Amino acid sequence: MATCGEGTPQWKTTIIVSTSLQSHEIIRMLNAQQHRIRFSDSVHPGAFIFPLSGTAFLMVDPQDLPEPSEESGVFERIKKFVQVHRNCFLLLRSPFKGKKELETLTVIQNRFFGSNLRILPVQNTDEIVKGMLTIAKATSKPHVDSIRDRISLARAHIIESSPVWEMLRDMLQNQAGGGRWRPPEVLIVRGARAQAVGTAQRRLGGEICCVAQVSVAQ
Repeated sequence: MATCGEGTPQWKTTIIVSTSLQSHEIIRMLNAQQHRIRFSDSVHPGAFIFPLSGTAFLMVDPQDLPEPSEESGVFERIKKFVQVHRNCFLLLRSPFKGKKELETLTVIQNRFFGSNLRILPVQNTDEIVKGMLTIAKATSKPHVDSIRDRISLARAHIIESSPVWEMLRDMLQNQAGGGRWRPPEVLIVRGARAQAVGTAQRRLGGEICCVAQVSVAQ
């Protein structure tokens, strides 16, 4: 009896890694999955580059993070990384449970707001490897083409089954018949209790149709 996933080859890719990470546990985990690792001195320290997907990741350890009110070389390092790589991610390795970590995350978000940098908070090595491989696989051919096709089909289905088309048809029929279209009216019924359920109704072309239910706090 075939097991789930049998016959599906494991996804493998080439990764260019900074020589500063040569002895890191992440490299051992990537090698165990039989990915092709290439070390380079020209890559930013702490960086992973996936050339087949065009994505790059920069790992920042907790000890590299400055105090929220301080300047640090890590910001310049991130800035150079963003300038070189168009599709880049920052692997912010920290538990993010304390006030200092959250303030530091806010500072980094504000500093690079509007740039092409995406921040990916991670707590351990497993999350780093899983996050990088998931993003790299989703942005590599042929997976990226398959995802685009599925999104296009889903979008077409949503548009086709949208109630907006029925509303527009009713509006056109009313206009063709000389009637004047009126904007939707929302009628909310409040109950005697602290939490009541009201019925939102719209009036379109002289007809009242129930479209949603909303919770109304008294």
